[in-house]
Amino acid sequence: MQEVFETLKCNQEGLSTEAAEQRLSIFGSNKLEEKRESKILKFLGFMWNPLSWVMEAAAIMAIVLANGGGKPPEWQDFIGITTLLLINSTVCFIQENNAGAASAALMARLAPKSKVLRDGRWKEEDAAILVPGDVISVKLGDIIPADARLLEGDPLEIDQSALTGESIPVSKGPGDCVHSGSTCKQGEIQAVVIATGIHTFLGRAVHLVDTKNHILTAVGKYCICSIALGLILEIIVMYAVQHREYRTGLDNLLVLLIGGIPIAMPTVLSVTMAIGSKRLSRQGVITKRISAIVEMAGMDVLCCDKTGTLTLNKLTVDKNLIEIFAKGVDADTVVLMAARASQVENLDVIDAAIVGMLADPKKTRADIQEVHFLPFDPTGKRTALTYIDSEGKMHRVTKGAPEQILNLVHNKSEIGRRINAVIDKFAERGLRSLAVAYQEVPDGSKESSGSPWQFIGLIPLFDPPRHDSAETIRRALNLGLSVKMITGDQLAIAKETGRRLGMGTNMYPSSALLGQDRDESIVALPVDELIEKADGFAGVFPEHKYEIVKRLQARKHICGMIGNGINDAPALKKADIGIAVADAIDAARSAADIVLTEPGLNVIITAVLNSRAIFQRMKNYTVRIYAVSGTIHIGFAFRLLALIWQFNFPSFMVLIIAILNDGAIITTISKDRVRPSPHPEKWNLTEIFVTGSILGGYLAMMTRTFGVSSLNEKDVDDWRKLASAVYLQVSSISQANVFVTRARSWSYVECPVPFLALAFFVAQLIATLIAVYATWSFATIEGIGWGWAGVIWLYNIIFYIPLDFIKFFIRYVLSRKFWDLVTEQRIAFITKRDFRREERERRWAQAQRALDGLPQCDTSMFSAQSSYGELSRIAEEAKRRAEIARLRELHTLKGHVESLIRLKGLDINPIPQSYSV
Repeated sequence: MQEVFETLKCNQEGLSTEAAEQRLSIFGSNKLEEKRESKILKFLGFMWNPLSWVMEAAAIMAIVLANGGGKPPEWQDFIGITTLLLINSTVCFIQENNAGAASAALMARLAPKSKVLRDGRWKEEDAAILVPGDVISVKLGDIIPADARLLEGDPLEIDQSALTGESIPVSKGPGDCVHSGSTCKQGEIQAVVIATGIHTFLGRAVHLVDTKNHILTAVGKYCICSIALGLILEIIVMYAVQHREYRTGLDNLLVLLIGGIPIAMPTVLSVTMAIGSKRLSRQGVITKRISAIVEMAGMDVLCCDKTGTLTLNKLTVDKNLIEIFAKGVDADTVVLMAARASQVENLDVIDAAIVGMLADPKKTRADIQEVHFLPFDPTGKRTALTYIDSEGKMHRVTKGAPEQILNLVHNKSEIGRRINAVIDKFAERGLRSLAVAYQEVPDGSKESSGSPWQFIGLIPLFDPPRHDSAETIRRALNLGLSVKMITGDQLAIAKETGRRLGMGTNMYPSSALLGQDRDESIVALPVDELIEKADGFAGVFPEHKYEIVKRLQARKHICGMIGNGINDAPALKKADIGIAVADAIDAARSAADIVLTEPGLNVIITAVLNSRAIFQRMKNYTVRIYAVSGTIHIGFAFRLLALIWQFNFPSFMVLIIAILNDGAIITTISKDRVRPSPHPEKWNLTEIFVTGSILGGYLAMMTRTFGVSSLNEKDVDDWRKLASAVYLQVSSISQANVFVTRARSWSYVECPVPFLALAFFVAQLIATLIAVYATWSFATIEGIGWGWAGVIWLYNIIFYIPLDFIKFFIRYVLSRKFWDLVTEQRIAFITKRDFRREERERRWAQAQRALDGLPQCDTSMFSAQSSYGELSRIAEEAKRRAEIARLRELHTLKGHVESLIRLKGLDINPIPQSYSV
């Protein structure tokens, strides 16, 4: 280490502020250089996707292949397609830049901190200002801010999985190098920085924006396949059967290519998510992965850590309740012993509560010489101090989880029952227990095992719930979320906390996950189903939390996880939506997808509602407007006109429809007024394709030739007027479809945001004026006058009315209820399957268990099915259990009060009959 100090020209006292500033100007900030991308290439990149490729192929076809028949190339089509691509790319480019600026601001708020020794004093500074030669402090849960060499102290357990992929932590001792981005899993030590920024081994790469969207791929494939089949059909019919001219057939193919691609879909989805992310950031929610917004809309299970998440993690101690287990010891001595087993600096919440009980915090090390301190780790669950007293004798004290301390003492079998009874008594009142033990070390060596440990006492700790935890859980249950508490505390404490927060008390110890110590009523229940139906688990370790999330995901649940500590990090990383609370440590924030910046949990409910609203907007556009129904409507309608009536619709007018209608949607759909779903949402491709296809097919069948009298005479002017009429009809009815698809009920009941209505009005006013007055020879259209325009609008209004009925019918057919009625045998006026067969079999099984003297199982709590259609029932069961627990407490308290009053000989009748819980 001396060579390192000589090379870096520093010492164990760290650097001065002046020296650090000089080195900062030489080595630069301790952060990675951002890869600068060409603005031009970034802009052109938005035109590089399968949907854009089809439009680009149509543009090339318009000027390269569209020759012959005595007509020039379709320059107007080429210019129109190029304009449409540029509009979409410009919008995406602007939103991407805005998202990048927002991400940079969020990065600044997420900037990691580091404890650094400057000017002989420890300071908490941004990790970005670290320079080689700085002395830093590394403790449990810290992410190593720079490459560093460890100084004197106990070895650390370092998780390098982010760098090497190794899942098992490695041990690092004095003189070893730790790399930036790795996480301290155990221990505490000082280190000297040897490399920063781009000079580190690997550094940290945080990607705050991820716009990958699977629904875009699925819908894009659907549209491209439908267009490909349409092209093949048109080519065969027009050229092989009808023997149409080359140029005429090519114009019809251009119509299908241009009109069948939802070119605005990537833009609409990106804009909707970007605007939603900005709204969430204004409410104190930082979105590190933007696609997590959509996933949160489908979240149906929310796992919560208790300590520091549902509770404040600010412990208090009641000295009067301390239980003594050793002779000659009082409560003050137990507190002093526990304070000695606490850290002097970097106090955690337990150490702060214990040390705060002393009149003077300096008493923790008064009249003793510290030899060795064992820091806390999630596995050992205890801290210890080896010290020498004023007489030169060596002693060792430890504090921690009672079960761990009890395993150390020599008389465990004698005092175990009494200790567990006290722990249960504390737990029934919602108090955590902290055990304290003591031993002498006659050998005078810190490595010595010492004399037998003596159990000194139990200290009760109370961690009050957050002010909004109960309200958050109540609202989550009402939104169809099944809330599960996952805590390392005892089962009784978990149940008491759950009772206070309005949760159910159907909780189990972590041993139940391994099939051990299971109640008779659940002994035959598979572990996966037990996890699914439980309200929580107690006594869990980090690997248990990870396993719970993993098994819930295996049961097709979209699982969220809320946490704040290093023990939550694996589960936060594994969960579909990892949420770190405002006071979470760096390791938890790094593993999470969403970080809260404001205290409290109510913002989670706000985020869920906003995500469901965003999802609803995306679904409204994706399902039925242009992505699916637009492809079917335009492709099928113009295919019928071309193949049956041999009517050649001008391709340029399809571009006008796309520009006007897509422009109105891009600017308004992301801000539309929608009603968030009361239940979790997810992309249902069957619903998307079936609903879009049926609505699009209906609209296509309503596109008619309007019976122009001279149509059979092939009059050129009538052909042009007919093109204008068809243009107005297709443009207005296809965009009016947005009002049907955006509403969950009747379209005329759920009013849109005025901006969307105004955009529709402006777009269709322009379309009507074009149809009435425009006489464009290059587009082969001619004005039809206000009379025909009025007829077309009246026609569209009449055929718009059935769209709501079609929507409701499709929704009912796709629902589970419809297929239950079709496929299952039922008795009139009841909903029992197979003539109550399951109910009869259940009663027979219960009767057999009674005959054999076995306890009856509560089968009503666990349903047989767990498909997506039944997922909301899990939340309903959790909500019902919480209500039962509340009512049981109310009635128990009422009965206790009444019996007490009668015992006192008082008259209960004059007393108002109201009880508060």
